[in-house]
Amino acid sequence: MASREGTLPRNDVPDDAQLAPPRDCGALNRCDDFTVSLLPQATIADVASFAPQPGALSSQPAGYGVAGLPLDFLIAASQHTATGTLFDLPVTVRFTPDEIVIAPGDGSTRTVAATARTPASHTYRSRGSYVATATIRYRAEVDFGRGWRPVPGALEIPTAGYTVEVLEARGTLVDRVCTEPPSGPGC
Repeated sequence: MASREGTLPRNDVPDDAQLAPPRDCGALNRCDDFTVSLLPQATIADVASFAPQPGALSSQPAGYGVAGLPLDFLIAASQHTATGTLFDLPVTVRFTPDEIVIAPGDGSTRTVAATARTPASHTYRSRGSYVATATIRYRAEVDFGRGWRPVPGALEIPTAGYTVEVLEARGTLVDRVCTEPPSGPGC
């Protein structure tokens, strides 16, 4: 539409158009014709169905130990991401391992930081058969398409039991024993 001399262009508004009067929305200018959409706060129970599979516990040496000597437990724990629907919204859930609690089966426990392949040394005091377990503690975050938001709490995922046979080593015909300084060969 062409502009008239001394006036601004009117952007395709017909000359006979009536503009609606402004609405009175009160002193704070609040009208009730809008909606606010807040993202829900997810809990650990809400995201548990997206959880990673339990890791596998192993040891070095594999399945055997010697009473009085250290045995290393190993467990692989890595970041896990899953997608799906939560609260009728598309979501991505990310689990990051924080720490691992290892129970060697002799009544003790040890907590270590979770890394790609976490070793945890343990010394059994007596021979026997022990069933060791581990629990990986994951922290969770959710993304409903607007960035990562932390989920309060931790998700604990236990491993299956891992049997360790602890044997006893005895030296015979040696020059010196391991408990006396200087220690003998093989100590």
